[in-house]
Amino acid sequence: PLKADSPTLTYNTIGRHLSRMVDTKVVSVMSPWFANVKAGDIHTVAISHGEGRFVASPEQIRQLAAKGQIATQYVDLNGKATYDSTFNPNQSVFAVEGITSPDGRVLGKMAHTERYTGETMFRNIDGNKVQPIFAAGTEYFK
Repeated sequence: PLKADSPTLTYNTIGRHLSRMVDTKVVSVMSPWFANVKAGDIHTVAISHGEGRFVASPEQIRQLAAKGQIATQYVDLNGKATYDSTFNPNQSVFAVEGITSPDGRVLGKMAHTERYTGETMFRNIDGNKVQPIFAAGTEYFK
């Protein structure tokens, strides 16, 4: 059951809509959605939202991390999780971009993996834009 202090998504700290590409790093592959990637893989993914800042208490973050539920984080050019708004545009706590349910079957993430539809998309942007979570999910749930 939800409580007043449950982890949640809220408005970006800058109070406006953001639309750009960001780098996210896979930090846990305990979820079937991440069966086709490795921990440490970095993907360049589109964001487009005005609400997307993940908030949780330090204790909740420790619990989520210990259970492998923090799936992905916003990272800088060196692959390090950061609060720097250049790389963590909505200032998510612990740079969380994606989390899963305790069993890993439910995935919630802010970046729009589905917006990359092939090599003609985002050609002028460096990075690995193929994040095969949908293929992994389809394989697991069929």
